[in-house]
Amino acid sequence: MAELYRIQNKRSRLFGINSTLLLIILNVIIFFIVLIISSFFSKITDYLALTPSLIVQGKYLWTLITSIFVHASFAHLFFNMISLFFLGTLVEKIVGRKKFLKFYLLSGIFAGLFFALLSGFFGSGIGERIFGDSSISGAGASGAIFGLVGVLTILIPKKKISLILGPLIAIIFQAVFGALLPKNSFLGILDVLISIYVMISIFSVISFNPRIQKIALPVEMPFWILPIVSIIPLIVIGLFVSLPIGNTAHLGGFIIGIFYGLYLKNKYKNKITYLRSYLK
Repeated sequence: MAELYRIQNKRSRLFGINSTLLLIILNVIIFFIVLIISSFFSKITDYLALTPSLIVQGKYLWTLITSIFVHASFAHLFFNMISLFFLGTLVEKIVGRKKFLKFYLLSGIFAGLFFALLSGFFGSGIGERIFGDSSISGAGASGAIFGLVGVLTILIPKKKISLILGPLIAIIFQAVFGALLPKNSFLGILDVLISIYVMISIFSVISFNPRIQKIALPVEMPFWILPIVSIIPLIVIGLFVSLPIGNTAHLGGFIIGIFYGLYLKNKYKNKITYLRSYLK
């Protein structure tokens, strides 16, 4: 590994752009390409998103990679890319460009495989509530992003970060209401209201105005609490209500991030100590 927490030199950048920004640009480009293609070939996502039942049969294995760069909606893309920008920039400065890219891809692949195997082999009966329906596809960068969370949880556990809770709470409320009252006439109106709130949250986040950003309900917490808040409650809720969230993929990414973080911590003890004092 290159020196820890060194600022990337010119050779570690492409056209002056760091790897995190390149990944964000790639995700955005792929999102719009898929969006355009889907207008005349609606099944394009079937070949890009990860379907557990197919993976356990040894089919569509390339989706372990392609699914990392595919997103279901603009809001899905936006919040993942915001997370990637802040977390990825920090991890990249710590480990260097090349190792960041390798770990990001490895984390995404492991998260997808973790999700596919658990859902594919155990996603029936009560297991479907815990691990997800094996026939339902998953996609998005969040598995790889949770890998970054795992690394930072080990390296700088007390460093604080803001978790945007508003849209997440809205999606959970939408799922719970839909499960409890599936035929309620208000459900359609609720879907519209939540979509509007999510879009408003997006604009509030990029406003850089602290008062306006409160609309999205940002909650500041140390890294060691972040995975507890963002994974465990969703797994519990998922036992009762089907959520459009890949909890096991998040958990898989987080696990590999923990192991990588422990490796760095043990190999570079003095530098990690300095890093923690520098990033209080």
